[in-house]
Amino acid sequence: AGAPEAPVSAPRSLVWGPGLRAGAVLPVRYFYLQAVSSEGQNLTRSPPGQTLFKVVIKSLSPKELVRIHVPKPLDRNDGTFLMRYRMYESVNEGLKIEVLYGDEHVAQSPYILKGPVYHEYCECPEEEPQAWQKTLSCPANEPQIAKDFASFPSINLQQMLNEVPERFGDERGAIVHYTVLKNHIYRRSLGKYTDFKMFSDEILLSLARKVLLPDLEFYVNLGDWPLEHRKVNETPGPLPIISWCGSLDSRDIILPTYDITHSTLEAMRGVTNDLLSIQGNTEKAFFRGRDSREERLQLVQLSKENPQLLDAGITGYFFFQEKEKELGKAKLIGFFDFFKYKYQVNVDGTVAAYRYPYLMLGDSLVLKQDSPYYEHFYMALKPWKHYVPIKRNLSDLLEKVEWAKENDEEAKKIAKEGQLTARDLLQPHRLYCYYYSVLQKYAERQSSKPEIRDGMELVPQPDDSASICRCQRKRTVREEL
Repeated sequence: AGAPEAPVSAPRSLVWGPGLRAGAVLPVRYFYLQAVSSEGQNLTRSPPGQTLFKVVIKSLSPKELVRIHVPKPLDRNDGTFLMRYRMYESVNEGLKIEVLYGDEHVAQSPYILKGPVYHEYCECPEEEPQAWQKTLSCPANEPQIAKDFASFPSINLQQMLNEVPERFGDERGAIVHYTVLKNHIYRRSLGKYTDFKMFSDEILLSLARKVLLPDLEFYVNLGDWPLEHRKVNETPGPLPIISWCGSLDSRDIILPTYDITHSTLEAMRGVTNDLLSIQGNTEKAFFRGRDSREERLQLVQLSKENPQLLDAGITGYFFFQEKEKELGKAKLIGFFDFFKYKYQVNVDGTVAAYRYPYLMLGDSLVLKQDSPYYEHFYMALKPWKHYVPIKRNLSDLLEKVEWAKENDEEAKKIAKEGQLTARDLLQPHRLYCYYYSVLQKYAERQSSKPEIRDGMELVPQPDDSASICRCQRKRTVREEL
């Protein structure tokens, strides 16, 4: 596939990312490496032969013995590498991070992170949110957040307390009522289907361990569908329910989905798809999924009629069980095997398909069904720039697959642009920034003081013995502001 890449120059190669900053506390710390040739050119493919890059991380003090899991660098097949490490204790003196190519230091290696360097379960919140946001390089604006809050210049807490339980908290409800007060999280469940509160609990607790949260009171919808369909000019007006998915005819305030959130919190534990590690292909479009929307059944029928263009299958029947005999049941395959296929078809499930961010992070071209549903990052993605749009009824799907095959270079360009944009939007530190920004704006608009209501319980921190650590926040970042 073209001429071989030139040899790597360790000193000319580039290293950057939040994992090189002590104050950027994340479940998994990470940074990136761009391989550069001796002529100063960025490599665009993997260097030939075995990967010679490696990372060695040690405590600065020989008296501090800490467990740090450092996997091999992840080759992203485009001349860049992802370096990750997970800390299981905090260090007071700091860390020394060596990035090596063979025995030679890369870029400005070794990198010294002056302590304290906290691990995920250390309850050591930064007391000044501005300093924390600066350390994480949080964006100044998030268009989706601005759009969501445009419907709510002020938030009437008393109206929420009066209406939400009655409208959405019946036995079949999936609502959790949260209060954040003095950086403690309290909650009570409204409705029968609130088991997914584990996901909202864990991200709120994780945030509270890292930064001082504003005092506020709010309701989270744990169900699939957005809830608030009142218009802004109606009386009474809409309520600012927080949800994981939005739609064109609803007014819910959107947070990253539970799936993206859990992926970030559980990275490198081997129990979930890992957003950071998704990285071909046969010239077919590919789909696997449950029968949660009729168009998915149409997709399988199209696949049967056009096997040279499309490989689609239903892996589980629940909504349309009578169709299993006719359409057949496909075997489950590992998600990373999806990317053996050159084109990925994204079709809604009950709402937005939560696999979409994973598909965008791969190196396949995504063909996305037109949809009224959206997640928190969709606003930044444009058709024909980041993905290829297909009609809601899939009537032009085969035509778009044919187009991609006939316009391979353009298709590759769209796929790459989509992947790079998704990589930027879905980095773990961006997720934390997004959550905090939503909570901050919500608190600013709340008309009365939050309280711990009857029936609320304190959400406990995870039972992790490693959470015991001494907090030694330094003021250097604050002094720079």
